Amino acid sequence: MGIIGRPLTLCDGRLRELAARDPALIRIDAIWLCVEPLDMRVGTEAALTRVVNVFGQARPHHAYLFANRRANRMKALVHDGIGVWLAARRLNAGKFAWPRDAAPTMSLTRTQLDALVLGLPWKTLGEAGIITTL
Repeated sequence: MGIIGRPLTLCDGRLRELAARDPALIRIDAIWLCVEPLDMRVGTEAALTRVVNVFGQARPHHAYLFANRRANRMKALVHDGIGVWLAARRLNAGKFAWPRDAAPTMSLTRTQLDALVLGLPWKTLGEAGIITTL
Protein backbone atom coordinates (compact mmCIF):
# COMPACT_ATOMS: atom_id res chain seq x y z
CA MET A 1 0.00 0.00 0.00
CA GLY A 2 1.12 3.50 -0.68
CA ILE A 3 1.54 6.27 1.84
CA ILE A 4 -2.04 7.50 1.42
CA GLY A 5 -3.58 4.03 1.65
CA ARG A 6 -3.93 3.14 -2.01
CA PRO A 7 -2.01 0.35 -3.76
CA LEU A 8 1.36 1.25 -5.19
CA THR A 9 1.35 1.65 -8.96
CA LEU A 10 4.04 2.63 -11.41
CA CYS A 11 3.05 5.96 -12.97
CA ASP A 12 -0.71 5.50 -12.42
CA GLY A 13 -1.42 2.31 -14.30
CA ARG A 14 1.82 1.70 -16.18
CA LEU A 15 2.50 -1.33 -13.97
CA ARG A 16 -0.83 -2.90 -15.00
CA GLU A 17 -0.06 -2.06 -18.62
CA LEU A 18 3.37 -3.72 -18.36
CA ALA A 19 1.92 -6.81 -16.68
CA ALA A 20 -0.76 -7.10 -19.37
CA ARG A 21 1.87 -7.03 -22.12
CA ASP A 22 4.21 -9.56 -20.47
CA PRO A 23 2.72 -11.48 -17.54
CA ALA A 24 6.00 -13.38 -16.97
CA LEU A 25 8.28 -10.59 -15.83
CA ILE A 26 11.09 -12.99 -14.92
CA ARG A 27 11.68 -15.39 -17.81
CA ILE A 28 13.06 -18.82 -16.88
CA ASP A 29 14.19 -21.08 -19.71
CA ALA A 30 16.01 -23.75 -17.68
CA ILE A 31 15.83 -24.97 -14.08
CA TRP A 32 18.84 -26.52 -12.36
CA LEU A 33 19.01 -28.21 -8.98
CA CYS A 34 22.17 -28.48 -6.85
CA VAL A 35 22.10 -31.60 -4.68
CA GLU A 36 24.67 -30.42 -2.11
CA PRO A 37 23.05 -28.50 0.80
CA LEU A 38 23.44 -24.73 1.07
CA ASP A 39 23.55 -22.71 4.28
CA MET A 40 20.30 -20.72 4.13
CA ARG A 41 21.93 -17.75 5.89
CA VAL A 42 23.89 -16.90 2.73
CA GLY A 43 22.88 -13.95 0.61
CA THR A 44 22.91 -13.23 -3.09
CA GLU A 45 26.69 -13.00 -3.52
CA ALA A 46 27.43 -16.30 -1.75
CA ALA A 47 24.60 -18.08 -3.63
CA LEU A 48 25.93 -16.70 -6.92
CA THR A 49 29.42 -17.91 -5.98
CA ARG A 50 28.00 -21.39 -5.36
CA VAL A 51 26.27 -21.35 -8.77
CA VAL A 52 29.51 -20.43 -10.53
CA ASN A 53 31.50 -23.05 -8.57
CA VAL A 54 28.97 -25.86 -9.19
CA PHE A 55 27.63 -25.05 -12.66
CA GLY A 56 30.60 -23.13 -14.11
CA GLN A 57 28.57 -19.99 -14.83
CA ALA A 58 25.25 -18.28 -14.12
CA ARG A 59 23.45 -18.21 -17.45
CA PRO A 60 20.75 -15.64 -18.26
CA HIS A 61 17.17 -16.87 -17.80
CA HIS A 62 18.26 -19.92 -15.81
CA ALA A 63 17.08 -20.74 -12.27
CA TYR A 64 19.34 -22.50 -9.78
CA LEU A 65 17.79 -24.27 -6.78
CA PHE A 66 19.39 -25.08 -3.42
CA ALA A 67 18.09 -26.61 -0.19
CA ASN A 68 19.39 -26.75 3.36
CA ARG A 69 20.59 -29.98 4.96
CA ARG A 70 17.12 -30.79 6.43
CA ALA A 71 15.47 -29.97 3.07
CA ASN A 72 12.73 -27.87 4.66
CA ARG A 73 14.06 -24.62 3.17
CA MET A 74 14.93 -23.80 -0.41
CA LYS A 75 16.54 -20.88 -2.24
CA ALA A 76 16.26 -20.11 -5.94
CA LEU A 77 18.72 -17.85 -7.70
CA VAL A 78 17.61 -16.53 -11.09
CA HIS A 79 19.75 -14.53 -13.52
CA ASP A 80 17.28 -12.43 -15.56
CA GLY A 81 19.85 -11.15 -18.06
CA ILE A 82 20.32 -7.85 -16.22
CA GLY A 83 20.70 -8.80 -12.56
CA VAL A 84 20.22 -11.60 -10.09
CA TRP A 85 17.12 -12.51 -8.04
CA LEU A 86 17.28 -14.62 -4.89
CA ALA A 87 14.07 -16.08 -3.48
CA ALA A 88 13.54 -18.26 -0.41
CA ARG A 89 10.81 -20.77 0.48
CA ARG A 90 10.18 -22.59 3.76
CA LEU A 91 7.77 -25.43 4.31
CA ASN A 92 5.79 -25.21 7.55
CA ALA A 93 5.51 -28.98 7.72
CA GLY A 94 7.35 -31.78 5.96
CA LYS A 95 10.27 -31.30 3.62
CA PHE A 96 11.16 -30.97 -0.02
CA ALA A 97 11.76 -34.18 -1.97
CA TRP A 98 15.46 -33.39 -2.40
CA PRO A 99 17.73 -35.99 -4.00
CA ARG A 100 20.60 -37.16 -1.79
CA ASP A 101 22.41 -39.88 -3.73
CA ALA A 102 22.28 -38.47 -7.23
CA ALA A 103 24.55 -36.58 -9.57
CA PRO A 104 25.74 -33.24 -8.12
CA THR A 105 23.34 -31.34 -10.40
CA MET A 106 20.04 -32.10 -12.09
CA SER A 107 17.83 -30.42 -14.66
CA LEU A 108 14.11 -30.02 -13.90
CA THR A 109 11.07 -29.34 -16.04
CA ARG A 110 8.54 -26.67 -15.09
CA THR A 111 6.08 -29.39 -14.02
CA GLN A 112 8.71 -30.93 -11.75
CA LEU A 113 9.52 -27.50 -10.25
CA ASP A 114 5.83 -26.88 -9.53
CA ALA A 115 5.67 -30.20 -7.62
CA LEU A 116 9.01 -29.64 -5.84
CA VAL A 117 8.06 -26.27 -4.35
CA LEU A 118 4.90 -27.84 -2.89
CA GLY A 119 6.90 -30.65 -1.27
CA LEU A 120 5.53 -33.29 -3.63
CA PRO A 121 7.53 -36.23 -5.08
CA TRP A 122 8.55 -34.52 -8.32
CA LYS A 123 10.97 -37.18 -9.60
CA THR A 124 8.10 -39.47 -10.65
CA LEU A 125 6.40 -36.81 -12.76
CA GLY A 126 6.79 -36.76 -16.52
CA GLU A 127 5.66 -34.09 -18.92
CA ALA A 128 2.12 -32.77 -18.38
CA GLY A 129 2.11 -34.15 -14.81
CA ILE A 130 1.94 -37.78 -15.90
CA ILE A 131 3.21 -40.20 -13.24
CA THR A 132 5.68 -42.53 -14.89
CA THR A 133 6.94 -44.67 -11.97
CA LEU A 134 5.68 -45.78 -8.56
